[in-house]
Amino acid sequence: MSYARMRECTINRAYHLLIGLMLIAVSVISQTVYAEELGYPEKEELKFGFIKLTDMAPIAIAYENGYFEDEGLYVTIEAQANWKVLLDGVIDGQLDGAHMLAGQPLAATIGFGTKAHIITPFSMDLNGNGITVSNDIWQQMKEYIPKMEDGRPVHPIKADALKPVVEKYKENGKPFNMGMVFPVSTHNYELRYWLAAGGIHPGYYAPLKGDISGQIDADALLSVTPPPQMPATLEAGTIYGYCVGEPWNQQAVFKGIGVPVITDYEIWKNNPEKVFGITAEFAEKYPNTTVRLTRALIRAAMWLDENDNANRPAAVKILSQSNYVGADYDVIANSMTGTFEYEKGDKREVPDFNVFFRYNATYPYYSDAIWYLSQMRRWGQIAADKSDDWYKETAAEVYRPDIYTTAAKSLIAEGLAKAEDFPDFATESGFKPPQPEFIDGITFDGSKPNEYLEKFPIGLKQGDEV
Repeated sequence: MSYARMRECTINRAYHLLIGLMLIAVSVISQTVYAEELGYPEKEELKFGFIKLTDMAPIAIAYENGYFEDEGLYVTIEAQANWKVLLDGVIDGQLDGAHMLAGQPLAATIGFGTKAHIITPFSMDLNGNGITVSNDIWQQMKEYIPKMEDGRPVHPIKADALKPVVEKYKENGKPFNMGMVFPVSTHNYELRYWLAAGGIHPGYYAPLKGDISGQIDADALLSVTPPPQMPATLEAGTIYGYCVGEPWNQQAVFKGIGVPVITDYEIWKNNPEKVFGITAEFAEKYPNTTVRLTRALIRAAMWLDENDNANRPAAVKILSQSNYVGADYDVIANSMTGTFEYEKGDKREVPDFNVFFRYNATYPYYSDAIWYLSQMRRWGQIAADKSDDWYKETAAEVYRPDIYTTAAKSLIAEGLAKAEDFPDFATESGFKPPQPEFIDGITFDGSKPNEYLEKFPIGLKQGDEV
């Protein structure tokens, strides 16, 4: 190589190195400027709680992928014994926030059970639950399942097939016991919805009379069992079926003790599941921290769904660790990677069994909150009539799309997210269009909750009290 050519190459290398250093400098400066605009976190050290379920994944991924640290947040994550302990921990400040049942912030804010103003800026997922029955109950149900295809049941399986079984138990004076995870859990309302759609009364609550068993007039008696204990309780014969999140339906299949008969995707397509809950006081005291933790969770949800769930095997490996869900890799992967096994060997493609980001899964819609409130009223947890305006105002007290929008817009501005992956924030009302995709064919319009409640053959309506 000639001296002139060598000199030219050296100059080019120096030029590109200089350009690279300038770009890095600009990036650092712009990030610093943006951080100042967004606001530095007022509280950096945080402790979050969760229950051992696969839908806690956004918290685990935000931690493992360093998204919390990117926001200047130094987070400790701790599994909690049950949903009540978790909620109490957030209320008394032992936890700064937590993976929560969607009904928990709403129930606490209106004073059902515990009274505290809890809010959510982030919806954690869609779908993810199933209803499992014991092997014995499944054999009895099979007789009443109307269609079989290639020797396999045609899904969705309605509770119509369970009704004759429940009636036999009643005729013989035996209670038909089923489990759900908490009185204001999605699982309670989904199990009740499925049972009632099949003509099986799941019972009423009467809080004003001091009866919060939820078993008044019930054909099937529902009671609380913590999620990880569901399979063992089923195996012991204490309950004949349950509604729970993963991996505890698939665990019953792996252990050979039960059969999941339906997923919540089949009860209500793309239903909202868990939320991230914090106190209203926390959000007011630490607004920058709140936006920043929401940013981290959004990024985690995006990662979980990107490239057609390509990251799910890596997520399953993380979740199978004992400090997170702690179930076997294969058990978690059975649903988390886009399949679901019903009866042993009957594995089917269910790509949307777990949804963490697509379909605007992370946006806290008012209409989602109103559905939960409508079910609280339907089964007597809300003891008296409420106006449509009350439902809307209560939803707006708890679900905070304003915080979410700030977080999402900042991610878009930084090039960490795309605007087309979010709702149109300029026009978004917080209400989804009417949703017809329920197992009983009844359409839910979040703007008309009282009209919605009138449509159900089983359940409280205007003027009814228990």
